[in-house]
Amino acid sequence: MIADLKPYADYKESGLPWLGQVPGHWEVRRMKLLLREVDARSTAGREQLLRVSQYTGVTRRKSVDGSDAPDTRASSLVGYKRVMPSDLVINIMLAWNGSMGVSRYDGIASPAYCVYRFKPGAIPWYYHELLRLPVYKGRIKTASTGVVESRLRLYSDDLGRIEVIEPPLVEQAAIVRFLDWANGRLERAIRAKRKVIALLNEQKQAIIHRAVTRGLDPSVPLKPSGIPWLGDIPQHWEVRRTKFIVDHYGPGIQMGPFGSSLTQLAAVDTGFKLFGQENTISGDFGRGNRWVTREQFEELRRYELLPGDIVLTRKGSIGKARLVPPGVARGIADSDTIRVRLDKRQVEPTFIVELLHTSTYVQRQIEATQRGAVLGGLNTATIGNLALVVPPLPEQLKLLVDLREATKDVVAGKERIEREIDLLREYRTRLVADVVTGKLDVREAAIRLPDEAAPDTSAELAGEMLDDADNLDEAERTEEI
Repeated sequence: MIADLKPYADYKESGLPWLGQVPGHWEVRRMKLLLREVDARSTAGREQLLRVSQYTGVTRRKSVDGSDAPDTRASSLVGYKRVMPSDLVINIMLAWNGSMGVSRYDGIASPAYCVYRFKPGAIPWYYHELLRLPVYKGRIKTASTGVVESRLRLYSDDLGRIEVIEPPLVEQAAIVRFLDWANGRLERAIRAKRKVIALLNEQKQAIIHRAVTRGLDPSVPLKPSGIPWLGDIPQHWEVRRTKFIVDHYGPGIQMGPFGSSLTQLAAVDTGFKLFGQENTISGDFGRGNRWVTREQFEELRRYELLPGDIVLTRKGSIGKARLVPPGVARGIADSDTIRVRLDKRQVEPTFIVELLHTSTYVQRQIEATQRGAVLGGLNTATIGNLALVVPPLPEQLKLLVDLREATKDVVAGKERIEREIDLLREYRTRLVADVVTGKLDVREAAIRLPDEAAPDTSAELAGEMLDDADNLDEAERTEEI
């Protein structure tokens, strides 16, 4: 059905060079004619807390420990903005990167956001797709107020001046219906591929777990490890607590800085980065755009991250560990991370990070210490007391080489499927852009769609296709401190 889509019969110039032609019977209007700002406030602060992401739109903010407690640093939610289903919610600080969306939920959102309600004649979900297109992100960026990117703000007057396409109401409905159907098919395909990736990850984890806890030689003599959930280990290996294998010439295990030192970050890239969960969860230390001044860096130099350090998440994906690679920008870790600097005369950091990152017995130790805790997160004592299986240093290095060989086929399969998922996402982006801007006519296709239960294309489902790190919204995490 998608392959049969054709362009409209007649087009006209939109009058906007960045948009080009639109179907001849469509109109171009300013946003202020289609919606109005609403500013109702919560008086109790007990409504469902919502968040906005450039990746998933408006979603419910769920507590990291699964409780009903709101996931926020704010002491009270009284005064937060009320949001009704079909309202447009915009993070005005990050609108230029697509941090906006139409809400499916009744709830409340940060006072730093703007909430808008559409007037009759506009179907909200059509504009949800339109405003999040790359071409519209560019238009929103030029309409925003500010000198540098990190300080751009999209105020209501700025939004009102933005030009948008207005198809007839019946065509807006057809477009939304068609995209719901197409997105459902694509999301099911992506979820199926991610299930295969999950199986490959399990296979890789099993190989690594056995190698770093039992070695690769099945004939080696064993002894009890003394660690619950683990069992026997090679007789010549040791069990050491993390605090005994760290670098003792400095703080081997250190939490990032708290307090007021980092409440005001640099407005531009200073060359000194503030690393956080977006890095420790994804493993990508190039991700993120938070910078500190040289003065802040010098003041907090003891928190600097160096290649070979291990960083762990304190909250959210608790205990996820990553190795700081060579070539990263100079910078410091924030208060949501714990840095571990190892004694390289005893251990190879890459070996230890494999233990922390993949071995179930380590995660179970962390989970045991967190049981009953309320959003407290990890601390340095917990990490220091982790019991780790430590082979002799030469054997650690050999195991890492052997592991690369043992897992190469699994890694190659996972990379191939991830490329396929990327292509499906690119295809979806192109399809949505072509449909909502009128490059393809879906009116007949929408009529032929079967009457079936609407696919679950909610923002939270879309979030399943994303890394945990993709759900982090830096401005959102800092605005409530």
